[in-house]
Amino acid sequence: MDAFLGFLEGPRARGAFALRTVMQPPWCLRVVAESPLAMIAVVSGEVWIVPDEGEPHHLTQGDIGVTRAPDHYNVAHARDAAPDVIIHPGQDCRGLDGNSVLEAMTHGIRTWGNAPDGETVFLVGAYEALSDVSDRLLKALPPVISLSHETWQSPLVSILCDEVVKDEPGQAAVLDRLLDLLLVAVMKEWFARSSSDDLLRRSEGDPIVQRALRFLHGDPTRAWTVESLASETGASRASLARRFNALVGEPPMTYLKNWRLALAADLLCDPHETVGAVAEKVGYTSPFAFSVAFKRARGMSPQEHRSHARTL
Repeated sequence: MDAFLGFLEGPRARGAFALRTVMQPPWCLRVVAESPLAMIAVVSGEVWIVPDEGEPHHLTQGDIGVTRAPDHYNVAHARDAAPDVIIHPGQDCRGLDGNSVLEAMTHGIRTWGNAPDGETVFLVGAYEALSDVSDRLLKALPPVISLSHETWQSPLVSILCDEVVKDEPGQAAVLDRLLDLLLVAVMKEWFARSSSDDLLRRSEGDPIVQRALRFLHGDPTRAWTVESLASETGASRASLARRFNALVGEPPMTYLKNWRLALAADLLCDPHETVGAVAEKVGYTSPFAFSVAFKRARGMSPQEHRSHARTL
């Protein structure tokens, strides 16, 4: 399995937030919602994403940006604009006086803004919850990334633009899947051209670690040991352990344990998967051993995790 696949398999939107935003300058939204991931695709006009830490990103028509939790940021018509609306957790929109502006700024089905015919239009797709597999994706990203229309385009943006304003049976599921596809497409492109110091980039500079990651991702159910993994990668046990820990930040078997539990957390969101079946699919010899390991690492049992996921 390609090591990138482990990062891109995670997004599984379930009732994600999708909105068409229409604004007339001047405007500035202060976003403290802390959504795990949010995408902003500019349909017309220009948008600045200004994170509290890091460089601002200037987006124009056809560009797309992605933000990740827990960082806060402004989305505005200009880089130095002062906020006039604050977006709180749960997409609760309030003015500087603390009063809700949701009703006053709603202009139809999933359409919101300070002017119904504003010159700036952008789509927002926000994941309100992500599986633990996607948590690894979050850790690999800076606070904001962006892609320019001059070097990357996707028909998914125009499809999402059409679908977001529809009110039809099953529309929420359609929007969830479109957001998943768009996010994977954006992440795939960004990883391919990024020069950031993320895990996959670092491992590409070390063929031993890269091979080890491929083995662990490709066959997580195998009863791996450091010795067997070292044998497969063509390195000594000591060399693999040292190089893996230096690049990944944790020992190979710790990484494998966390990877198995991350996969399990995602699988548990499927109501058709039993705890026993999930345990077997991620390499545990018994549901009991799996449940103990899961609760120790996640602070809740597999059943509790499943119940919590269903409420999101």
